[in-house]
Amino acid sequence: MHAATLRPEIFCEEMPAPQRIAPYASALSADVTVDDVDLGTGRLILLHDPEGNEAWAGGTFRCVLYTRAEVEADLISDPMLGEVGWSWLTEALESHGAAYLAASGSVTRVATESFGGMADEAATAQVEVRASWTPAADEIGYADIRPHVEAWAELMCTAVGLPPVPEGVAVIPSRRGQRGPA
Repeated sequence: MHAATLRPEIFCEEMPAPQRIAPYASALSADVTVDDVDLGTGRLILLHDPEGNEAWAGGTFRCVLYTRAEVEADLISDPMLGEVGWSWLTEALESHGAAYLAASGSVTRVATESFGGMADEAATAQVEVRASWTPAADEIGYADIRPHVEAWAELMCTAVGLPPVPEGVAVIPSRRGQRGPA
């Protein structure tokens, strides 16, 4: 997970992983920040059960993610937002070569309007993507998790509206975007 290359707008760090879902787990938390403004957040959990899990398409690993991003208020009423939000994930996985099985998840729209004593606060809108999938393993059972982490990071950047990094341009992480030792 720590071998992934992330854009400088992403601050990523380890967080406590759930202990009851699988015998082994690791988790990352990240924020997407531009000009000191937090635009989105997310978590990626990697679960591992050496015995395998039938619900994981027979695999021994499962990626679970949550991503939330601020979006323009008029996007919330777009009937295609859910489908588009899901395509952000699948396209990110494909573009990073992150082979996967048994993907499932949801895209949620959140609109907030304030009234009464809070009427002066502007309306806000967010999109949330929750998903899980089994990283495909090679013939000896190895699954390279790096492209899955990079796809999660791309999903967060796409959701907040950052333009993609042009092909052939190297991403140099900022000091803020680097993680501490595992």
